[in-house]
Amino acid sequence: MSTPTEHLPSDSRDHHTGHQLDPSDPAPVRGRRAAYAGSLLTSLVMLLLINVWPGWEVVPFLTPRTVLVLGAVNASIVARAIADLVNVVVDLPRPRAFGDIISIGFGLIAITQVWRVFPLDVIGTGWEVVARVLLVIGFVGSLIGIVEAIVRLVTGRFPRM
Repeated sequence: MSTPTEHLPSDSRDHHTGHQLDPSDPAPVRGRRAAYAGSLLTSLVMLLLINVWPGWEVVPFLTPRTVLVLGAVNASIVARAIADLVNVVVDLPRPRAFGDIISIGFGLIAITQVWRVFPLDVIGTGWEVVARVLLVIGFVGSLIGIVEAIVRLVTGRFPRM
C-alpha cells in the first residue's frame, strides 16, 4: 500500500487556488498563444524600428559604433521571434524551454557585444555606471533564465504563473 504524499503544484492545477484545472478548457493555451503572438509582434516591430524606420541612428545616445553590435542585437531579436512563432504553433513545454535557451543565449551574446563595444555616448558620466550595471543585471538575469529553462526542458513543465 502506498502512503499519501503532499500535492506538489503541477501544470494540471491552478497555481493560485490549487484547484484541478479542466484539461478540456482551452483558456490557458489560448492565453499562452496570445502572449507568444504578442511577443512575436513586438520582436518584428523592434526589428523594423531599429533597422528600417526611424532607425537606430535617431537615438541621441547611440554612437556610430552601434553598427558593430547590430548583428548580435538583430540575431537576438530574430531568435526570440522564431521561438515565439514555434510556440504559437506548438504550445508544449519542452520546445518552449529549448527556444528560451537559444534566444536567451543569443541575448547573452548581444549583451557581451554591447559591453565590449559600448556604443553609448555616456562615457565619463554617471550614466556610464548605470548602463554598465544594467548590462550586468541583464547578463546575470539571462544566466538565471537559461538555468530555469534547462530545468523546464528536463521536467517538461510550463513555468508557474
